[in-house]
Amino acid sequence: MFVTGKILRFDEVRGYGFIAPDEGHEDVFMHANDLLSEKYLYQPGGRVEFFVEEGEKGPKASEIRLITPGAVAESAPSVRRHVEEAAPASGSAQYAQDEPTCDVLSSSEFRAEVTEILIGADEALTAAQIERIRTSLGQSAVAHGWVDTSVS
Repeated sequence: MFVTGKILRFDEVRGYGFIAPDEGHEDVFMHANDLLSEKYLYQPGGRVEFFVEEGEKGPKASEIRLITPGAVAESAPSVRRHVEEAAPASGSAQYAQDEPTCDVLSSSEFRAEVTEILIGADEALTAAQIERIRTSLGQSAVAHGWVDTSVS
């Protein structure tokens, strides 16, 4: 059965975590072998779509596809700012109340972080490409309240 949900936690080193299905059913086990993208992209709060199978110890996700990334990028530790710990895998209703949050960045901090990430991801990007990507991300960040536009 194909479903959507939110990543509760994912340990990139150990290669497993848990997803809270949108339907509110039991949390679903996820394993790195079932991810369709790079595992560092799967972070708490990220939205995914997946198939549910019956595993040895309960429901297990397969063919896990990222819909939206989580709030934290492990590959860029400087972006991670005072992030609260994700809730335990059990009790997805409680998790909804204790969802991880992060500090709001100033516009200049956001631009610097995005630039650092883009250059680290692909040194072949041109300045014009970086500026277009940064502008689009900046507009989205403002719309989501991730950037404080009153501070530059």
